[in-house]
Amino acid sequence: MNRPIRVLVAKIGLDGHDRGAKVIATALRDAGMEVIYTGLRQTPEMVIQAAIQEDVDVIGISILSGAHMTVFPKVLELMQAKQMDDVLLVGGGIVPDDDAAKLTAMGVGRIFAPGSTTQSIATYIQTEVAKRRNF
Repeated sequence: MNRPIRVLVAKIGLDGHDRGAKVIATALRDAGMEVIYTGLRQTPEMVIQAAIQEDVDVIGISILSGAHMTVFPKVLELMQAKQMDDVLLVGGGIVPDDDAAKLTAMGVGRIFAPGSTTQSIATYIQTEVAKRRNF
């Protein structure tokens, strides 16, 4: 199957700051990916349901609320329950380095901190999706 990489960009919880998520969504679209943005105040269950419906390759969670050690494990749990082993989970926002390392050990891909270039994010996604899918 030859199709663009499909990325779901999500904001989970009460975090209402979505400028970064919108910048990343635009940059990924400009890099040739299909991007679905869920909007604000999503639950992990809503994000997983949207990811399944949209048949995405990547779920990207933008988080600034400090709830990353709750949100990412819950999303991973739901992904495992739905056998979404080939879907890459990444994040961006304010996540301390120690917590980012713990999340990566749990199965989250890279956590992109403020200042990460949009090119590095797009390149990482393209590389990781190529490992999971045969495009």
